[in-house]
Amino acid sequence: MSKSRQTPPNQWNYEETIAQVESLVAEIETGDIELEALFDKFTLAVESLRQCETFLDQRQKQMQLQIEILNDRAGQVE
Repeated sequence: MSKSRQTPPNQWNYEETIAQVESLVAEIETGDIELEALFDKFTLAVESLRQCETFLDQRQKQMQLQIEILNDRAGQVE
């Protein structure tokens, strides 16, 4: 496992969430877990991926807004 900084409790981290999803998928792919546990892990992976998608959507909107602000300022300077 790579050295990564630990985030304080209650602080969500995109990279850590992706790593957790990858771990869940690896466990599911082994086929060595009971069906109920498989469904629980699958559900957790899907919920985590939804959090990641929401995070990325929010950041994309922020970036688009910043680009618009920069373009507006560049247009005012000309």
